[in-house]
Amino acid sequence: MVESSFRLRIGSDRELALGPGKVALLEAIRDTGSISAAARKLGMSYRRAWLLVDAMNRAFRQPVITTATGGREGGGTELTPTGEEVVRRYRKIEALAAAAAAREIGALAKLMRA
Repeated sequence: MVESSFRLRIGSDRELALGPGKVALLEAIRDTGSISAAARKLGMSYRRAWLLVDAMNRAFRQPVITTATGGREGGGTELTPTGEEVVRRYRKIEALAAAAAAREIGALAKLMRA
């Protein structure tokens, strides 16, 4: 059986605003409440994760995350409403694209070796 996946990338030639890695990072931040924990979960350095988040914050009109510094209550990171919407819309586009292309993917798969 042939497996397919879409790698939707949104942005300009100069800078990629959004792609599968950045969305996965946002989801990991949402799940862990921390950029460093999200980076560990995805097997990347904190610096790389922070650079990706910074690029997204610059690409969108509103920030995709907010951070709180540590202290007695501890710090943390969470998605902003914009960040939540970015994830939701990206995943919706992926699902729509997969559904729209399913027939063609099936036809292409029949041409491939097992």
